[in-house]
Amino acid sequence: MTPKQMHYETLAGTIIEKMKKRNMDACYCTTVEEAEKLAFSYLKPNCTVSFGGSMTLEDIGMLTALRHDPNIRLIDRATAKTPEETKQLYHDALSADFYFMSANAITANGELVNIDGTGNRVAALIYGPEQVIVMAGMNKVAANVEEALSRVHNTATPMNCKRLGKHTPCASTGVCSDCLSPDCICNQVVITRRSGIPGRIKVILIGEELGY
Repeated sequence: MTPKQMHYETLAGTIIEKMKKRNMDACYCTTVEEAEKLAFSYLKPNCTVSFGGSMTLEDIGMLTALRHDPNIRLIDRATAKTPEETKQLYHDALSADFYFMSANAITANGELVNIDGTGNRVAALIYGPEQVIVMAGMNKVAANVEEALSRVHNTATPMNCKRLGKHTPCASTGVCSDCLSPDCICNQVVITRRSGIPGRIKVILIGEELGY
């Protein structure tokens, strides 16, 4: 085990204890393979599953695995052919049994920090799906909320704007300008400090660098 891996494991243990106090279930997996196996262990036959946009879920192959699982009913926005269908799928996702997502950042104190453009992902985190499964690489960890927000604005968001072809100041400069651009994807800022329903939010920390 490398020093980085040992550090990730130690830090994850600290975060997990903090999350328990916040009514969130949390665990640590060294590899994406372990994380994917654990995530699927939560699912039940014929359950309804949906997900929010996430490069982490793409990186670990979770979306592909969900799309090929015959034992679940997947609400997949990629199947939408019109904006109206996309909107309906976003609404349907709020009634899913399980909702998968990542986090833009996680504090060492166990808080989840997310910034969203449309808001469907953070809406599902807050309310709706019976269970929310958050899968995040340890590169998403920040010391506190202030550093977490800085990470999202200056690291994750510029990359996502590049990926999505957005014409924002951060896409051009790589630095957040607190813009109100028509293409701005920082419309909703949500800090989850506690789960009102014990165990509804399950966080799988992964000892790899994943997503943005």
